[in-house]
Amino acid sequence: QVQLVESGGGLVQPGGSLRLSCAASGIFFSIDTMGWYRQAPGKQRELVARITSGGATNYADSVKGRFTISRDNAKKTIYLQMNSLEPEDTAVYYCNADVRLQILDRQLYWGQGTQVTVSS
Repeated sequence: QVQLVESGGGLVQPGGSLRLSCAASGIFFSIDTMGWYRQAPGKQRELVARITSGGATNYADSVKGRFTISRDNAKKTIYLQMNSLEPEDTAVYYCNADVRLQILDRQLYWGQGTQVTVSS
């Protein structure tokens, strides 16, 4: 099985920065696309950023220019550098991974989530 463990969330003032990490562990063939999603109270979960195994990235319009997603395949880890944080960024951030358990078996996995709160 596969486990995704997120870390790096916390409380930060507007304009501040945080870096989230998500490490994958377990037995699997490979990891394809990984991404960060977030969900605020009363709102639907939304895509923040994602990165393919080849390094191509995609960002939500609301975070372009402020957030950067990166990937370290050797460590099986992705990161989300969040700068110029705004109160609207407050949410639980979830790591997602499209995992190939074996050649013909792909499954989506989610981390447990890490809380990011942007407040004065």
